[in-house]
Amino acid sequence: MKKIGITGGIGSGKSVVCELFRLHKIPVFEADVEAKKLNDTSPTIREKLTQLFGNDLYDNNRLNRQKLASLIFSDTSTLQKVNAIIHPEVAACFEKWVEKQQNAPFIAIETAILFESGFDKLVDKTITVFAPLDVRIERIIKRDGVNRAQIEARMSQQMPEEEKAKLSDFVVVNDGCVSLIEQTHSILLNCR
Repeated sequence: MKKIGITGGIGSGKSVVCELFRLHKIPVFEADVEAKKLNDTSPTIREKLTQLFGNDLYDNNRLNRQKLASLIFSDTSTLQKVNAIIHPEVAACFEKWVEKQQNAPFIAIETAILFESGFDKLVDKTITVFAPLDVRIERIIKRDGVNRAQIEARMSQQMPEEEKAKLSDFVVVNDGCVSLIEQTHSILLNCR
């Protein structure tokens, strides 16, 4: 089984590329979705986060994501502490999920923070989905209804796509001009 990590900045089109993988019958683990679930359900995460921030970080047994975001948004040290709590739990969840996919020749993990989290060490090949900045911003404005300043603030918290591309085995260009289907197919042929 080949494990493929898929990453890219916000608005790059990671989800579209993952849908193409699914059309090829490749199971995709969505790390960001699983992390949100684990933040609500994992006793380990809850215990460690409440030790850091207090019991009121959870409302009705659910993580108050807005409160957590406000605590870590501009504090790199606190963000690193939170990531050190959450990332190992997500990695363990991914490993359990992989065990259930034993009949699949390929599996993929989608995460915006593939390299930052160290999840790149859990896969055989890495892909960065790359789109020009203006294209990404336009997509996010349409999708999320936020303004450019909000988007740029979010982007400033992420590793630049150019850096991710340098670290990746493959780059998928998602600028609306190059076929995503052909690029995805070519990558799968090269991963065999």
